[in-house]
Amino acid sequence: MKSLAALACAAFVTLTLPAVAQEYPTKPIRVFVPFAPGGVVDVTARLLTQKMSERLGWSFVVENRPGGNGFIAVSAAAKAPADGYTLLMAHTGEFAGNPALFPEVPYELERDFKPITMVSDTPMLLVASKDAPFNTFAEVVEAAKAKPGTVAFSSPGNGSINHLAGEWVAMQAKVKLLHVPYKGGAPAAAAVAAGEVPLGVVAVPAVQTHLRTGRMKVIGLTTAERTPYDKSWVTAAESGIPGVNSSNWVGLFAPKGVSDAIIQKLYAEVKATLDNPEVKERFAQAGAVTGGMPPADFLARIKVDAERYKEVVKAGDVKPE
Repeated sequence: MKSLAALACAAFVTLTLPAVAQEYPTKPIRVFVPFAPGGVVDVTARLLTQKMSERLGWSFVVENRPGGNGFIAVSAAAKAPADGYTLLMAHTGEFAGNPALFPEVPYELERDFKPITMVSDTPMLLVASKDAPFNTFAEVVEAAKAKPGTVAFSSPGNGSINHLAGEWVAMQAKVKLLHVPYKGGAPAAAAVAAGEVPLGVVAVPAVQTHLRTGRMKVIGLTTAERTPYDKSWVTAAESGIPGVNSSNWVGLFAPKGVSDAIIQKLYAEVKATLDNPEVKERFAQAGAVTGGMPPADFLARIKVDAERYKEVVKAGDVKPE
């Protein structure tokens, strides 16, 4: 029944789209990525475009434009022709983190872009080294209250979403933690596994090996809900720290002037691709869940995140690198 409903919906969308959207695309679509190859945004962009090409025969070119805290790629996408042939794959940092961290950002979400959909959402974990003297959120909070500013946690860098997630936990728990930045998620996780720092806020892919070898233990999630990756992992809210909901989502965006008809066609085809069980499994292997929310819902989610990160940055006196 679900497949019949999906086909009916797709047929309705096709019949009601203007001619320009029905013909779209007639040439390769560029997808800008604000990071170097191999990171979560790049991998997400390449997996999605590969599967869309297989389904639809569409041609994509993923262009990595790293640097400048994401400003380079995002600004280039904002200035691109609004014809649907240049898109942006970005993550939480570009649209929810950067506006909270920097007094001046050379782009603005609602002025310069139309969100298409969230593609994936990866929870972050508060983890501890195997010999750390705490196993729960409550024990971390107790230690932080006993010695404010001395309980350290690692992250992939100052001002990273992982850093902000750690500060969010501290803000809601009314404690002060000591942030120790590293250059990337893998080094931040390795520091915890080696016992250099007792805690870390990292994404699932960075900790998989360390969890298997027993060099690290999971305190819990920084998201509002448990993850299907491991349903035994508890959330901060379940542990007496309400209001924490920080994850590393990746989403697809178009320049502001792209027609609503093309936005809806892109959304429908991206969602259909993300609904494929094989695609869901590929993301699940990295601890992520596939998205597919409508553009308006995605915009609302980003705006909520952006407001909360402003509070977190202020409370933690976070300064960008």
